[in-house]
Order: sequence, then structure tokens, then C-alpha cells
Amino acid sequence: MKKYQKETRVIPGFGLSMGVTMTMLCLIVIIPLTSIFWNTMDLSFGEFIETITSKRVLSGYKVSLICAFSASLINAVMGVILAWVLVRYSFPGKRILDGLIELPFALPTAIAGIALTSLTVDGGWIGQIFAKAGIHIAYTKIGITLALVFVGEPFVVRSIQPVLESLDTQYEEAAEIMGAGKIYTFFRVIFPEILPALLTGFGLAFARCLGEYGSVIFIAGNKPYSTEIAPLLIMAQLQEYDYAQATAIAIVMLVISFFILFLMNMIQIRAGKRTR
Repeated sequence: MKKYQKETRVIPGFGLSMGVTMTMLCLIVIIPLTSIFWNTMDLSFGEFIETITSKRVLSGYKVSLICAFSASLINAVMGVILAWVLVRYSFPGKRILDGLIELPFALPTAIAGIALTSLTVDGGWIGQIFAKAGIHIAYTKIGITLALVFVGEPFVVRSIQPVLESLDTQYEEAAEIMGAGKIYTFFRVIFPEILPALLTGFGLAFARCLGEYGSVIFIAGNKPYSTEIAPLLIMAQLQEYDYAQATAIAIVMLVISFFILFLMNMIQIRAGKRTR
């Protein structure tokens, strides 16, 4: 009769560990999200639909979605380049550059918004250069996208970087020996390997940019039907103590974020199956 060795764990006690996990999950995630839906019960279904489909709110959704998507696309391209440089090259100041990637995580977003605004207004160091060509950055969708690129870039870089570090260079060497060019090798050998991580970083950056408020509020200009973002509309309702309408707008943003993350996970799973 075979004897099975009992599985040992570093931290024993599944019941206690699961209890602590579920408690923290309820306190941090489930209860706050449930309260959002609870606050909207003060509105009737017709009032709820009227709130989330008003012209000003729809404009805010449109601005947030367009700028977040544009910023995430830029982050996807630049994130691959930055991760590639940090992994494949050695140069003076590499550790400093690697640390600067995470600066948006530590820097208060309001400070980032003020700094970007002062640089990109028509009289700023960067803004005056583009203003001569008739291009205005601050108080436009371009400025909003720039701020979102700043806050979303670390998600893409940190998602791709570990994959590149673990990627075996023998596949690249084998492709070169067989006569493949560098561009062909990248898109047919390397890119399929980093694609799931790239999609993950894109989804995280998109969801983060969609709800960004601090760094955008200063550079947006907050013009109704032009540069007014959805989080600003939520804050405006909260300042008027209209919690029902604020949470109604927030629910739509929450559903969009969940849908984006779900879609990115599905795409990532399919991409992972293809690469395997």
C-alpha cells in the first residue's frame, strides 16, 4: 500500500488564512463597491438613466475614454521600448532610469498635474514651442492625454520587463542563424512572448487612466462638452452633496473598468494559448 506524504505549508491553517483574506477583501473591495450601488437606490430607474445619459455626462465619458485609450496606446509602444532598453542594454545611470519609471507611483498626482500644466501652457518651456506652430497642449485633450501617459507608463513597463528578463536569447540566435532579419525576429520570435504581458499592462494602464483625477484636473481646463472628464463630474456632484447622482456616474465608470479588465484577461488567455 502506497504511503502519501502529507503536504506541508510554510503558513499552516487554511481556515484562518482564508478567513483573514475574505475579511480584508470585504472591507477593502466588496463593501465599498456595494455602497456605490446602495447610494443609487435613492434614484428611480428613470432618474438613473436620465443622469447617466445627459449630454454633459456623455461628453465626460467620451473625453475620458478617448484620452485614456490614446494614452494607453502610447504607453504600449513606449513601454516596450523602455523595457527593452532597461533589460537588453547596460549604460551609466541605468538604475536611476529604472527607478524613475516608478516615480508616478510615488509622486502625488496633483504635483504632476501642476508641473505638466506649467510646462505646457502657451508661455511654458514646452508649450511656447508648440504654440508658435499653432498647437496648444494645456487645456486641451492633448494635455489630458499627456498627463495620462505620465501616470500609466509604469504599468506597461513593469508588466513587460520581467518577461523580457526571463526570455531565452537562444531563440533569437537561432533565428539569426537561419537568416532572419532583426525586424522579423522581433515580431515573430520576441513579440509573441511579450504580447500577453503587453496586453496586461495596456489593460491596467487603461483602467488607471480612465479614473485618473489629480493629474488631469489642472491641465484639462475643465471646459464643459470639451475637456471635462467623468471623474470631475463625479466630484462636482459630491461637492453639491448629491451622492445619488455622483454614484450613478461612478457605476458606469466602474462597469467600464470591469469590462476592460475582463476583456484584457480574455485576450491575454487566448494569446497565451497561441504562444504555447
